[in-house]
Amino acid sequence: MRIIFMGSPEFSVSALTKLVQAGHEIVAVYCQPPKPKDRGHSIQKGAVHLAAEALGIKVYTPKSLKSEEEQAIFKNHNADVAVVAAYGLILPKAILEAPKVGCINIHASLLPRWRGAAPIHRAILEGDKESGITIMQMDEGLDTGDILNMQSLTITQATTTPILHDQLSALGADLIVNTLEKISAIVPIPQPTEGVTYAHKLVKSEGHLDWNLSAIELKRKISALNPWPGTWFEHKDITIKVLEASVVPAEGKPGQFLKTFEHSWIVCCGEGALSLEKIQKPGSKSLSTAEFLRGYSVFDN
Repeated sequence: MRIIFMGSPEFSVSALTKLVQAGHEIVAVYCQPPKPKDRGHSIQKGAVHLAAEALGIKVYTPKSLKSEEEQAIFKNHNADVAVVAAYGLILPKAILEAPKVGCINIHASLLPRWRGAAPIHRAILEGDKESGITIMQMDEGLDTGDILNMQSLTITQATTTPILHDQLSALGADLIVNTLEKISAIVPIPQPTEGVTYAHKLVKSEGHLDWNLSAIELKRKISALNPWPGTWFEHKDITIKVLEASVVPAEGKPGQFLKTFEHSWIVCCGEGALSLEKIQKPGSKSLSTAEFLRGYSVFDN
């Protein structure tokens, strides 16, 4: 098939690569424009942009697709289908209707649960037992289109956002290839009207660890919100990031630190307690708690 691929971050690279390997003709790749990154604010191309250039595919980076000029360029690619994976721009009706088969989205949740911007993080935050990929025929709504294909996978207590991200990226790549192979025989299924939830964009304040919450809820935060926006608490006027922790059976007032062995830092929560296992001070590298506590006293003022 003649395919326009639309995606920007690392999540989308697997799908682009698999489509090329499957023998499809990628006639154009659309990405977000290069943006300033890191402390030097140097302009850097995104992951899909770099991957497309390495594959020798022409890349387009419009700031918007609303103009007649951009829509004409898009239509002139004469594509059979546009495959969209975390592209980052709203697609106007003219874009949605330009390819012969329309625009097909690789969405990182089991729709209609977790429509929106942060489905991977929200699934872990809410303690979902499963996630997955939905291949969806795009319409003008927010992830409201008909379902073309779907596959689930299990979320365990060990699942973190980076782990689930990579699992879903690989699954999405396989599933879009499978979907396109049988696209003419697929009967689209409207999304159920029940079970709709929205995965709102993350904000930095969500990373604050409130010890009044249960240890299980806080563990889910730590699994979901690292590496960004990160999870942290204040101690001795220092912001301490928590990168890894486990739930342990201990009792005390919320926020109470328990004296245990030298290598442990246990914090009581609204229910249960957390054993902090990997932590970080501002400007320092991340350390195991055992390493961290060699130069830091929890109980001294």
